[in-house]
Amino acid sequence: MSAFAPFTARRRTLAAVGTAAVLALALTACGSSDDSSGGSSMPGMDHGSPKASAPAAAGTFNDADVEFAQQMIPHHQQAIEMARLADGRAADAEIKKLAAAIEDAQDPEINTMKGWLTSWGKPLPDASMGDMPGMDHGSDGAGMPGMMSDKEMGGLEAAEGKDFDKKFARLMIGHHEGAVTMAEKEKKDGRNADAKKLAEAVVTAQTAEIEQMNKILDRL
Repeated sequence: MSAFAPFTARRRTLAAVGTAAVLALALTACGSSDDSSGGSSMPGMDHGSPKASAPAAAGTFNDADVEFAQQMIPHHQQAIEMARLADGRAADAEIKKLAAAIEDAQDPEINTMKGWLTSWGKPLPDASMGDMPGMDHGSDGAGMPGMMSDKEMGGLEAAEGKDFDKKFARLMIGHHEGAVTMAEKEKKDGRNADAKKLAEAVVTAQTAEIEQMNKILDRL
């Protein structure tokens, strides 16, 4: 028994050393992973993976998205202002129906875009619209496509019957064309998925309404 004791002791010692070495290597690997990537070597913890970055990507936005929302809000507000003038002034049934549809569609879109700006930490357009590019009605809406001047809005407000219907269709066609231009720019330059989706909806809906108003003008 005494002859084998030293060999047995050495084998136990080597086994212990080997175990300690394995543990040390494991701890070193874990420490290295934590230092370099915050534990990204662990399954499911790769912060650069599509799954991990998806929530952040859904909320990403750029300057084009902000500009689209900040300008389209007052643009929609003026369209609604124009549409409300149809009550008591319009004579054509299709014009009345179209005006109501414009208000119903664009009012919720205004609220949606205001929500985006708030969530992005960006300012809402000034209530007076005077500080927004192209929102000075006295300058004929220079800088923002399709905006009506004070003179044009005043002329629409003063019109009645068939005269109103014609003015409304002509002015709203120009207004819609401006909105389509802005929406196409957002589709091209924007980054936020929701904003680009709304821009696509604006292009589709308002292009169809432009065609409708051109047909109305042909028969008035």
